[in-house]
Amino acid sequence: MAHRPIPRHVRIAAVAALTALATALPTSVAAASAPSGWRALAAADAPDTNPLEGFIPYSGSYSTFPHSMEWFYLPLDAVMTGPGAFDWTALEDQLDAIAARGHQAAFRFYLDYPGKPSGVPQYLLDAGLTTHPYDDFGNNGQSVSPDYDDPRLVAALDEFIAALGAAYDGDPRVGFVQLGLLGFWGEWHTWPHNGDPGTENWFASQAEQVRILDAYDAAFDETRLMVRYPSTDNAAHDIGYHDDSFAYSTLPGTGWHFMDLMRQAGTTEKWKDVPVAGELRPELQGCLFDLPMDCTSDGDNNFADGVAQTHASWLLNHYAFTPGYTGAAYDNALAAAKSLGYRLRVSAMRTGESRRGLTVSIRMRDDGVAPFSYDWPLQLAAVGRDGRVAKTWTTSWKLTGVQPGAPVEFSAALPDSGLRKGEYTLVLRAANPLRGGVPLRFANAGQDTTLPGWLTLGRTRVS
Repeated sequence: MAHRPIPRHVRIAAVAALTALATALPTSVAAASAPSGWRALAAADAPDTNPLEGFIPYSGSYSTFPHSMEWFYLPLDAVMTGPGAFDWTALEDQLDAIAARGHQAAFRFYLDYPGKPSGVPQYLLDAGLTTHPYDDFGNNGQSVSPDYDDPRLVAALDEFIAALGAAYDGDPRVGFVQLGLLGFWGEWHTWPHNGDPGTENWFASQAEQVRILDAYDAAFDETRLMVRYPSTDNAAHDIGYHDDSFAYSTLPGTGWHFMDLMRQAGTTEKWKDVPVAGELRPELQGCLFDLPMDCTSDGDNNFADGVAQTHASWLLNHYAFTPGYTGAAYDNALAAAKSLGYRLRVSAMRTGESRRGLTVSIRMRDDGVAPFSYDWPLQLAAVGRDGRVAKTWTTSWKLTGVQPGAPVEFSAALPDSGLRKGEYTLVLRAANPLRGGVPLRFANAGQDTTLPGWLTLGRTRVS
């Protein structure tokens, strides 16, 4: 990944502060009942893994650390074979392999990855596209930095983004798409070739950057997008951010750290509507969760504050999967992973009857740092005494409307046609659109007690 030179300064993160004990509440679903008919639901610790949050590895099969997503890069020339011509096999192979493990994918396409062959489609190189060789970051002339404003490349990127959106927007195998394409590693910079005194500026012009932003925003309506750096150019776009030097250059104070850029762009509250994620700085991955923490880098070295300020939902941290953590470092890393993203809990429920059927209301809260990124269908089901689902209803409730610190009350009228008279257990789930995907689990004692993947709300009667 692209990193600035390391300044000389060390701050120890309070990793131990990430651990949290489960709330001590009664375990009975109907532990408390108010005259209004509301019944309190017992809380519990968050599960070790939940969809679309936590630490994630590069794509592969790992059992060393809980996770729900996998990450990968692809060169553009792996799928773009000519003007307007695409072969998605390389992307399909990755997505299918990850989905087969029950995980969603996060990925990025690149044109220029230091140390790897160029990702520029061959037909553009054959046509004479201007490129810059370089030896930085151990590249030794292997990759090249293209002229991002060449009209031929501009047209190719327009075609690619439109085709990618048409083929994969809303694909349940995909959790997040990072814009990529521009700069080293697709990280939207060409430092140290950035126009500083004595250097040429190889990066795309502002006009081309805005063009890429607009193209992605137009091509994707459902799948969540991310770009590397907050700026006034992308502040109004429906695009989130990825901090790829997390816990190193995250906290404000230098003018160029991630949160400095968020403040300068006026996007510090944008996390409520778009996702924030990234990569835990590689040289911190193996040391940040030791106690005492023994990292020697000059970065922030402060995971907890980084999470609190960015509201990050997930981080690439391959070290957690290989070679992996042991002992106290594992416990601290797991607590850190669980501190990311959402922590949904249903605090109370009530039921009633009307002429048309059942009425169900719930109070839901998010005790995490970020909202859930998608409006996966919230479904209610009635389970009979035989343990089978007798009827399922899909509600209009929106998960993205449940913001940290702002509890929400949902209500629904459920037609009971087809249900026999008698008692049923009501259960709730957010249905993962990925077949066989990791279930979203609520931080409640009643999670999975009646049916796997469902939260038990309580008993109700159809009369």
